[in-house]
Amino acid sequence: MAELGVMIEAQEGLTWERWEALIDAAERLGYACLRRSDHLGTTVGGAGHEGLALWPTLTMAALRSRRIRFGQMVSPITWRNPVLMARNAASLDRLSGGRMELGLGAGWNEREHHAYGIPFPPLGQRMDMLEEALQVVRLLHSGEPVSFAGHHYQLHDAVSRPTPTNPSGIPIVIGGSGEKRTLPLAARYADEWNTNGVTRDEYRAKSETLDRLCSEVGRDPRAIRRSLMIAHLVGRDRGELVERVRRLCEVIPSLRDLSPDAAIAALRERRWLVGTPDEVVEQIAAWQEVGVELFMLQTLDQTDVAALELIAAEVMPRVGRSTSR
Repeated sequence: MAELGVMIEAQEGLTWERWEALIDAAERLGYACLRRSDHLGTTVGGAGHEGLALWPTLTMAALRSRRIRFGQMVSPITWRNPVLMARNAASLDRLSGGRMELGLGAGWNEREHHAYGIPFPPLGQRMDMLEEALQVVRLLHSGEPVSFAGHHYQLHDAVSRPTPTNPSGIPIVIGGSGEKRTLPLAARYADEWNTNGVTRDEYRAKSETLDRLCSEVGRDPRAIRRSLMIAHLVGRDRGELVERVRRLCEVIPSLRDLSPDAAIAALRERRWLVGTPDEVVEQIAAWQEVGVELFMLQTLDQTDVAALELIAAEVMPRVGRSTSR
């Protein structure tokens, strides 16, 4: 049985009021986890929106909830120093009683880096940074004096405490689907592998590649949870779908010149979950057949708690398990 989580693009209009409502909804409705993006500015175009910084929002999630797991999906190593990230994550893990999940990636948005004056090295260098950062985080979470002589990061008898609640460390989520670097890193370091924007056949093939890579490094492939970030447009009927897609047009500029029916068709082509609860159940079941265990529902209209309520009531019981509400 699959689990459903909620994923928020925090740079696209997240306010404290919206974040509080989303935490409460995820907790109340039985979602497994709540995650947010880690961007500095809009990624969908336009003039930009309000957005809240990463660590304060995760602190609120730790304090306001009692059950759900939470974290980021995912932090670019280009602007997140791994030492500071390890310390923040361990503190939040302790604050929440062991519910933090740490998402790490190499970074991808060159325009965003340029806008904020942050260096954007070539992909190979970013992947090298990510590999070293994963090692640094794991070492620091031991709580013992550790040294590390990397090209990008160095530790000299460094100690980081408190340590995570679980002696095995905080679950690490690695995002991406590159077979040369990302999947090999996931095989070594990830507790969860996440990707998006792929077909089901592509997902199956990459998951099988991850299985093989795990075997090559002596790791049980079943130790890595397989997740998918996927956006959704769900309504009880066409009227609800049209209403929701019109609201989405306020968030996604590329939809604004389309009719509601054309926008709905465009979102289907982008491989969103689109349709009535019955249709969405069928779409999720097809993804489950290729190995998806956790669906991170990318929720672009952050005000639409009713959509999350509809999914929890009419989709979740038929495709997965909800955690005790």
